[in-house]
Amino acid sequence: MKGATSTKSAAGAAVRQVRAPGLSGPVRRRWLLAAAGALGWLAAVHVAPLNAQTLGAAPQPSRVIHLSASSFMEVPQDWLTLRLTTTREAADAVTVQNELKVALESALRIARAAEQGDALRVRTGQFSLSPRYGTQGRIQGWRGSAELILEGRDIGRIAGTAGRIQTLTLAHSDFSLSRQARQQLESEVQAQAIERFRARAAEITRAFGYQDYDLREVSIGSTDEGSPPVRGPVMAMEMRAAASDAPLPVQPGVSTVSISVSGSIQMR
Repeated sequence: MKGATSTKSAAGAAVRQVRAPGLSGPVRRRWLLAAAGALGWLAAVHVAPLNAQTLGAAPQPSRVIHLSASSFMEVPQDWLTLRLTTTREAADAVTVQNELKVALESALRIARAAEQGDALRVRTGQFSLSPRYGTQGRIQGWRGSAELILEGRDIGRIAGTAGRIQTLTLAHSDFSLSRQARQQLESEVQAQAIERFRARAAEITRAFGYQDYDLREVSIGSTDEGSPPVRGPVMAMEMRAAASDAPLPVQPGVSTVSISVSGSIQMR
C-alpha cells in the first residue's frame, strides 16, 4: 500500500511540473488534461502488479477421503425372445413374396391366438426380397425371408406356441431380464451399495479419529450381465424335428446386476 501511495505522489508531482510553453486558454487546458490522463494510466500500471501479488491461491480442502463401495445380485432371467423365420426361392419375386406371406400369415394365426399381454407378445420382424445373380451378372431368381418374433414372461406359453407353428423354424432364442424385474432389482442393489458406502465412510472417519463426515461428491453406476441359457436354439431345433408339436425345450440363465457407488467425504 505504501508503494501505491508513493507512485501516485510521483505522478502528481509530474503533473505539477508539466508546462505547455506557447499555449494559453482552452488549448492549454486540453493539453494538461491529456497529460494528466497519461500519467494516471502509468500510475495504474505500476500499482496493478502490487495488487496482484497480494492475491493468494484458494486454500485446498483438507481431511478429504475418496472411497467406493459396490453390491450385486443374481436373479433368474424372466424374459424370453424367440425369432422364427423362413426362406423361399423362386424364379420371380412375386412368387417368393406370396409364399412368404402364406407362411407368415399361418404362423400369425397360431401366435395371435395365444397372445396375452406381457405373458406373450407377438410381432413381425424382417421381411426381405433379394435377387440371385448368375455368372453373367443376370438375375436368375429371387430369394426372400420373413421373420416372426415371440417374446414375453410366460416361458411355457411362448415355447408351446413356437412348437405349434409349422411354417417357420427357430432361428434364435434369447433370455434376459424384463424391464419390471430389472428396475426392481436395481433399486434393491442400489440401496445395498449406498448403505455399504455410508458404513465404510463412517468406519474410515472413526479410524482417523474424527467423529463425523460431510459428503462432498458421489456418483452411481450400474452394469447388467447375463449368462447364456442352459440350452440354445440348436437343441431346440433338434427337439422340434423329433416332435413337431412339442414345446421347444428352453431354460433361462441368470442375470447379474451390479451397482457401484464412489465419491469423496470430508472428515470433521
